[in-house]
Amino acid sequence: MPEYSTHHDRKIHLAADVYEPAEDSYLLIGAARGEIAGSTQRLRIIEIGTGSGIVTAAMMRDAPEHIYAATDISPHAVTCARANRVPVVRADLFRGIRGRFDLIIFNSPYLPTTPAERVDGWLDRAWNGGADGRAVINRFLGQVPTFLTDRGSILLLLSSLTGIGPVRERMASAGLLAHEVASVRCPGERLVVLRGSLSSRF
Repeated sequence: MPEYSTHHDRKIHLAADVYEPAEDSYLLIGAARGEIAGSTQRLRIIEIGTGSGIVTAAMMRDAPEHIYAATDISPHAVTCARANRVPVVRADLFRGIRGRFDLIIFNSPYLPTTPAERVDGWLDRAWNGGADGRAVINRFLGQVPTFLTDRGSILLLLSSLTGIGPVRERMASAGLLAHEVASVRCPGERLVVLRGSLSSRF
């Protein structure tokens, strides 16, 4: 049954088959806040795979002057994010999205997952990153340059289990300059937020 829960002083609507906010969500919120802090222009911001919508909801509360959008492939996540007042559409990554954005945020499905580790239902899509943890990340990085403004940036969350080096290499192949802007150690892994910007547009 859907319910409300308090996460970092925020009352967030939760639902079955939707990823509940955890350390990765909070790390990404902090990185996103840092990215938009002090901006003197109205930014176009989109979050891919918004889940419950907690990251975008936090940004909308802190900086309502910007233009926000979000996507998620799960119908349950879309319903949940809308309950949290996030402007979201159901889409697989950028499918059906038009225009360019100043900031693109993605808490990707990053866990290496064998077929035996898969779970039934939509929640599997929240963490299942394929055999190496990078299946969805690679698709995202192949598409994201098309949707960035000249001075735009991405914030991509992943785990040391995903292989941070290979992801950085993939970002470079996509023409993105990458550097680490936030991290936190958790049992058995390190969570990292990589910031990327298009090197060809500078």
